[in-house]
Amino acid sequence: MGMLATKEIIKEVNDAVNKEEVSIQGTAETPEIKLDANNGEVKFSGRSMPEDAKSFYAPLKQWLEDYSQNPRQGTLVTFAYEYFNTASSKMIMELIERVKMIQENDPELRVEWHYLEDDDDMLEAGEDYADITGVDFEFHSYE
Repeated sequence: MGMLATKEIIKEVNDAVNKEEVSIQGTAETPEIKLDANNGEVKFSGRSMPEDAKSFYAPLKQWLEDYSQNPRQGTLVTFAYEYFNTASSKMIMELIERVKMIQENDPELRVEWHYLEDDDDMLEAGEDYADITGVDFEFHSYE
């Protein structure tokens, strides 16, 4: 994965802000992203270690912020990261803070945190996020 690919993905992510429906394929360095305002589905999965986590996640935070103004009731937000680096972990925290904004207008909001069965670190990360943000997570392990 060269710089170019990352740049293209960042461009795709930037374009996402104005769309109701976004689907961005995951790469070795960036997560798969699904944002669907009409169906109330938000999903981040895979690996997150983009070269510039701040630039990568900024438009996604913006999308969630915009969505939080008028969310579909019963929105489902899923986090299913296999791995993320330190820079991403701060950005994920900021995503979850935006998810909390959704909750204000969607009391039926559900947040799922999926982690590999024996990955205690990923489970703990999810528990920490839930504690710090005050958002209720449902935890699901997979093999």
